[in-house]
Amino acid sequence: MRAVIQRVSEAEVKVDGKTAGQITNGLLLLIGIDEDDEKNDADWLIQKILNLRIFGDEEGKLNLSVQDISGEILCISQFTLIADYKKGNRPSFIKAAKPEKAIPLFDYFKEEISRSGLKTESGIFGADMKVSLLNDGPVTIVMDSKTKQ
Repeated sequence: MRAVIQRVSEAEVKVDGKTAGQITNGLLLLIGIDEDDEKNDADWLIQKILNLRIFGDEEGKLNLSVQDISGEILCISQFTLIADYKKGNRPSFIKAAKPEKAIPLFDYFKEEISRSGLKTESGIFGADMKVSLLNDGPVTIVMDSKTKQ
């Protein structure tokens, strides 16, 4: 499971011109699910994200997590994060989990994130989404559960 984590002042996702999710001061998470991913990949990623210290303390040092600041989270499914771009110029998405596996795992991810008590919103799986954000910093981090070993 891969995540692009962006610290944001605000973020919004629209589907068919209507807001599906909107947050302020928190994290925008773009989540890609690989065909080999399981719940333990989601669990590892969730703990890393919730405890990731990328928010400034009173001295401006990155010492606070999204939980510490009572931030908000916007989760967006993005199968293109699982792109294989080694051959040619057209990426392959063959390793991305099929919807029958990806949807329940993405739903599990969102539910577990929301158990933190933080406001958690999301886009709509498989929809053509328009995502806008104001990256704060900018701070952007990429995590992959396959690197946890």
